Amino acid sequence: MEEIVALCKRRGFVFPSSEIYGGLGSTYDYGHYGVLLKNNVKAEWWKAMLQERDDIVALDSAILQHPRVWEASGHLAGFTDPLVQCLGKCKKRWREDHLREAVEAEGGDPNAELRCPECGGELSEPRQFNLMFETHVGPVAEEGSTVYLRPETAQGIFINFKNVLGFARKKPPFGIAQVGKSFRNEITPGNFIFRTREFEQMEMEYFVPPAEAGKWHQHWMAEREHWYIELGIRPDHLRVRAHGEDELSHYSSATSDIEYLFPIGWSELEGIADRGDFDLTQHAKFSGEKLEYFDQQTKERYVPHVIEPAAGADRATLAFLVDSYEVEEVEGRQRTVLRLHPRLAPVKVAVLPLVSKEGMPEKAREIFQDLRRRLPTEFDEGGSIGKRYRRQDEIGTPWGITVDHQTMDDDTVTLRDRDSLEQVRVPIDGLGDELVGRLEAPWRSPKLD
Repeated sequence: MEEIVALCKRRGFVFPSSEIYGGLGSTYDYGHYGVLLKNNVKAEWWKAMLQERDDIVALDSAILQHPRVWEASGHLAGFTDPLVQCLGKCKKRWREDHLREAVEAEGGDPNAELRCPECGGELSEPRQFNLMFETHVGPVAEEGSTVYLRPETAQGIFINFKNVLGFARKKPPFGIAQVGKSFRNEITPGNFIFRTREFEQMEMEYFVPPAEAGKWHQHWMAEREHWYIELGIRPDHLRVRAHGEDELSHYSSATSDIEYLFPIGWSELEGIADRGDFDLTQHAKFSGEKLEYFDQQTKERYVPHVIEPAAGADRATLAFLVDSYEVEEVEGRQRTVLRLHPRLAPVKVAVLPLVSKEGMPEKAREIFQDLRRRLPTEFDEGGSIGKRYRRQDEIGTPWGITVDHQTMDDDTVTLRDRDSLEQVRVPIDGLGDELVGRLEAPWRSPKLD
């Protein structure tokens, strides 16, 4: 993980937030290439949800919602964790349940007295800690002005169920998809962008007839696992783990996690839950609005059950970074490369003049201007050609175009492949079509060979 963090900072993917002031715990800013990579991850998710299906519509709900939303959902009463604080030297705070799980995993007695894992100091009595960030609407903080930054995007979908039914001309089974920021005042965030207090979710609520919930739960587990594999994640680094009875949320009859083998071990990448009719029933109860579906053909009226695939854009981005990262030796020199799926790569092609003379920079600039209209393209003329190749390898650019002496004679360029390191001569005429064709062609990670 340290190597990934170093690469992210060195190459402008992710930086610690407020770094010049010493940082703010577990908050991060995305740099240029990080923005492009995460946007590509989200674009692929939207493509899978909307472009490749006709039973899902999009939504973008507000971050601030009526406080009764969180009362109905159970977050106000139940979205809490048991917090203990070290009374010794380090003064750190810990989740009591996590400490007991760690003790049990090491073969100890989880009911025994706990000590601080950092300094061995005595721990305070546990107290309940609400994970929602609280703020106020209006010019002054007063009674009745308290609202919360949403801890999940899902509730925004449920409270808009009736609105979507009114315009979308959909009937169950159908889904509502959303990408947006959520906020949780985590006690123990960490492991880079794996768990942060401000994060981006990619969630879809799929509304189904109650009798079909089990079938659709299986469907979405398979669909979502396939999505990661298609975008280059190694299958042996993915697994689907069903929650035990003691893990299930109060609203869930079945939940399975798609887990990835991060450097920190197997951890959740995405959860697929059968939420039953809990959310719509609760919001109908608290709002007084009927949130149900009436089937005109069968004259049946029912509250749909919901299957929820919920993924984190930040976690997915981290998984793609980790899985694509490789250090290898090429011709006696070490090469760091991100073998990202070309559709995820921040930059698709780099145009590189061999030398900064003899008209090569001008010719390269012409090619760059032509290609950038069709593909995310970068122009790079700083340093030796070898260093520029290495720089592009580190940000995951799949193809490099070198403008050299032969280009000036016959209008051909050298096209270099990031993964195979193969270099071929291709004519400038038709270069855009060649690259678009490569981008759209099936791709297989070299790590699978």
